[in-house]
Amino acid sequence: MVDRMYVAIRIRGSIGLTRDIEDTLKMLRLTAVNRCILASEKPESKGMLEKVKDWITWGEVDKETLVELLRKRLRLYGNKRIDEKILKETTKFSSFEEFAEALLQEKLRLKEIDKLQPVFGLTPPSKGFKSVRDPYPSGDLGYRGKEINELLKRMV
Repeated sequence: MVDRMYVAIRIRGSIGLTRDIEDTLKMLRLTAVNRCILASEKPESKGMLEKVKDWITWGEVDKETLVELLRKRLRLYGNKRIDEKILKETTKFSSFEEFAEALLQEKLRLKEIDKLQPVFGLTPPSKGFKSVRDPYPSGDLGYRGKEINELLKRMV
């Protein structure tokens, strides 16, 4: 069991991307601004996040924020919203809380469920970004630890 799950959000566009950075963003499924993914704490995932730190921000997501993200932004393919009834039909979990707990404990991954999109589309944050050019804490790029939850709540 892994004790942490990362959430990564792309906050910069594609100007100035090198081929290897572009490929890494594609592997992470962060192909557009304001897209969000869940990533495990495995060394491979963490290495990819470190590599693209000048285009994304990431940190450890807590269960409360993950439940809110799933409830408001989880979609079926075709961009169809999900309620608890549809969640139970597609995943066998009866609530978003149970589903979030299973994701946090890495009992399953979003991309393993065929009908669910593994990427979340977010809105720009209310009150905006500090800076999309500077690293956290003076800006918004790179690793921010538990503070990612505050940004995520403003973007859901």
